[in-house]
Amino acid sequence: MITSTRRVSPDKSEVRIAFSLGDTSDVNDVEDLSQTFPDLEHRLQPVPPCVSMRESVQVYKEHCRMAREFHQVKHEIAVLEDQKRKLLAELVEDEKVAMEIARLEDEFRRLTDENRTLVTVHSERSQQLETLYLTNRTRQDSS
Repeated sequence: MITSTRRVSPDKSEVRIAFSLGDTSDVNDVEDLSQTFPDLEHRLQPVPPCVSMRESVQVYKEHCRMAREFHQVKHEIAVLEDQKRKLLAELVEDEKVAMEIARLEDEFRRLTDENRTLVTVHSERSQQLETLYLTNRTRQDSS
C-alpha cells in the first residue's frame, strides 16, 4: 500500500509531503508528534521522517522530544530569571531599609547622648538653683 500526506504550514511558506510504503502505524505516530517548535531556529526544526524507515521515524521522534525538552528548559530559565529579577529588587529594597535602620540607629545614639548631657546639665542647674535658693534664704534669715 502506498500512502501520501501533504501539509501546508499556516503561513503557507512550507509544504511537507510524506510517502509511505506499507504499514501506516508509523505514519500515525509521526502525525501525532508532528508539531512546530517556534523556540527553535528554522535550521534546528525537526525534519519530517521518511516514514518507510523505522530508524528515520525514531530519529524524528527523538528530535521532537528534545525540542519539547528545550522548550521546557527555556521556559524554566525564563521563570528563574524573572524570580532572580524579583529577588534582586527585594535585595536592593532590603539594602535601602538596612541603610535607613543604620541612619536611625546613629541618630538614636546621638539623641540619647544629647539627652544624657541635657539631663546632667538640668540636674546640675537644679542643684545650683537649690544651692542659690538656700543661700538666699539663709541671707534673708540672717538679715
